[in-house]
Amino acid sequence: MRIGEAVRERIYYLCDERNITVNMLATRSGVTQSTLNNIVGGRNNSTTVATLQKLCDGLGISIIEFFSNDLFKNIEQEVK
Repeated sequence: MRIGEAVRERIYYLCDERNITVNMLATRSGVTQSTLNNIVGGRNNSTTVATLQKLCDGLGISIIEFFSNDLFKNIEQEVK
């Protein structure tokens, strides 16, 4: 799995767990809906750490909690 796919899956999981939509997360986090839609739609595979931090703030978790998931254990190397 590539990092963009793992980030996308993690966002969907965390939104589902909190019973919120992706658009609600955009509002809570201050990330524009278009940016978040590009992330979860797979059109943006290079999300910045600053954007991820805002999303984590909107989810009420730390960035460490975001990445503390098995999705991130076997990420494919991006540069080959």
